[in-house]
Parts: sequence; C-alpha cells; structure tokens
Amino acid sequence: MKKQTSIIVVLLVIFSVLLTACGAQATATPAPVADVISTNNVVAEGRLEPVQGTNLSFQARGIVEAILVKAGDSVRQGDILVRLANAGGAEAQLLVAQDDYDTLLRNESGSRAILWQAYMDAQIVRGKAEKKWDDLNVTDIEDRIDDDKATVEDRQQDVIDAQDEFDKYADLDKDNTKRKNAEDALEKAQEDLHLAQRNLEETIRERDSVRAAYDAALGLEAEARHQYEISLDGPNADQLSLSKANLDAAKDALSNYVLTAPFDGVVADVNVKVGEQMGAETRAVSLANFNSWFVETTDITELEVVKLKVGQAVTIVPDALLDLTLTGTITEISRAYIQQGGDILYTVRIAVNETDPRLMWGMTVEASFLEAQ
Repeated sequence: MKKQTSIIVVLLVIFSVLLTACGAQATATPAPVADVISTNNVVAEGRLEPVQGTNLSFQARGIVEAILVKAGDSVRQGDILVRLANAGGAEAQLLVAQDDYDTLLRNESGSRAILWQAYMDAQIVRGKAEKKWDDLNVTDIEDRIDDDKATVEDRQQDVIDAQDEFDKYADLDKDNTKRKNAEDALEKAQEDLHLAQRNLEETIRERDSVRAAYDAALGLEAEARHQYEISLDGPNADQLSLSKANLDAAKDALSNYVLTAPFDGVVADVNVKVGEQMGAETRAVSLANFNSWFVETTDITELEVVKLKVGQAVTIVPDALLDLTLTGTITEISRAYIQQGGDILYTVRIAVNETDPRLMWGMTVEASFLEAQ
C-alpha cells in the first residue's frame, strides 16, 4: 500500500463529484471538494520494528562449538545463545576472577576457604597437565622433528633441482615432451615439499600443544595461589576494587566467545552452524522483544513534516494485513534530513499502541497522521 493509493482515492472522489455535477439540474450547486478532502492529511510509508531488537555478533574469531537456541525460542536476559570452541580459557579465567571477588565480600575465614579450594582445584588441573607432559617422549619427538627438518631441506633442494631442469626447456612448446616431463617433475617436487612441511608442523604440535596446556595450568595455579596468599591479610578497599576490575575484564573477555541474550525476547534468526568459522563481521543471532513495536517512516517530505508534531495520533495499516488497523502516537521527528532523488525526507518515529501475533519484523505499513487539533 503506497502513497499513490491515497492519491488514486482522492482522484476517484473528485471524478465522482464531477460526474454528479454533470448529471444534476443546472441550478444545483456542486459539493465543494474541500469538504471531502483534508488538505492537512498526511499519509506515509513506514517499516515495523520491535522496540527491542538487535543483531548479535562475536567480537573474536573462532569455531562455533554449540548452538543452544533456534528461531522462535523464548530466552531470558543472560541466557547463553551460541558459544565458540575457544571459550574454555576465558571461562576458566572468569571462574577464578568471580571466586576472588566473591570471597572478598564474605567473611575472612570463608574467603580463605574458598580461595584455598580454588588453589587446590588449580593444582589438580596442573597435575594432570604435568603428567601428560612428563609422559610425553620429548626426546623421540625432537628426533623426529630433526628428521622432518632434514626431509624438508631435501625436498627444498629437490624443488631447486627440478626448477633448474624445467628452466632448460621453459622456452619450448608446451606440448614438448621434455618440457612437459620437467614441468610434471617440478610440480611433484613442490607437492612433496608441502607434504614434508605439513609433517614437520604436525610433529612439532605433538610437543608444543601439550607444553602449552601445561604452561597455562601453571599460570592458573600461580594466580590461584597468589589470590589465596593475599587473602591471609584480609580484604581491603584496594583489593576489592582491583578484584572487581579483574572480574569485569574477565566478563568482557568471555563475551568475545559467548553470545548471551541482552534482554528477554524471542530468537528471530540463527545465522550460524556448528563448526563454522565466525568473526565480528558476521551476524550470528537476531533477537527481539515482539511485545511492543514502533514504526519509522521512509518518505515524509519537507512539505509534510511541518504538519506533524510529537504526540499526534496515527492510524497504521500493514500492507500484508489490510484487515488490521493499529493506532499509534508520534514520539520523535528527526531534525536531520536525507535526500532521495529530488526529495528532502525526514524520519518520523511512531509508537504503536497495540500488537498482533501476525505482525512481523520489517513489515511495510501505511501510516495515516490524524490532523492535529
């Protein structure tokens, strides 16, 4: 339903009046068009939006590990929607930070007991990581790394030799047998080099991934021990402030890898799949509260906007639901403009008074502004 619809209706009314005038007696006085058409009537197009609606994206890159909602699910503020596989480290840091902050708010003995337990838990984690490192035959792995490095060097020399051989025939016709054989040999040498490099990287990871986990566990244990030891002197204002800052930082870090609902609402769309690489440039989840709506107009001209004011009543009819008429009130009139073609346009925001289960995010509507009194 467009502005043109209203124009057509006006033209039909005028045409009907003219026909009536032609068929009447010569002494009859035509009905004035001004009595039928309000010169102050403003009709505009708009788009329906939920009062609360947002598109959520991850602030860090990672692989999607779990999707806990689907389109249509109702969620509460704080519910986890999607998480990345690399969220575990941030969750561990948040747990330590939360424990530290909570203990400072409790009594001294209780704080020490909890911090001591956190320290003991960190020791267990460190012990498991340490055992994996101790059980690893590092000498054997490093011997294989040396062998793999030697193989890479050999393959690199093979590529050099194959390139030299190919260069001898490079100027020959592509169908020449010697040139083709040399080219195939060069491609094979390059493939063998890439394979050798991948084998070397895989062997190095056998050692480094276990060591990295062990180092991380050592760090967590050291932090847990530190927090326990400083609690022996009892909490103070500086400790509490620092602990709160650490907790906020840990929450911010975790929010990079875990999407949570910022408000109560309904999942409008899920735009991710498990195993998919995600980053800040991609929308992951759309969330909205469909209990209340507003409309933003898209075609109010400079000649029309001067007839409108905040608080003015509006009737709203969705293009897809012509049997539904809603009421609303102007809540905001933009003071800035946009230029579209030759028109100067202003955005008007309208609060919708009612709702209907058939209403959908983004529906186009026709808004009729009732003449201000």
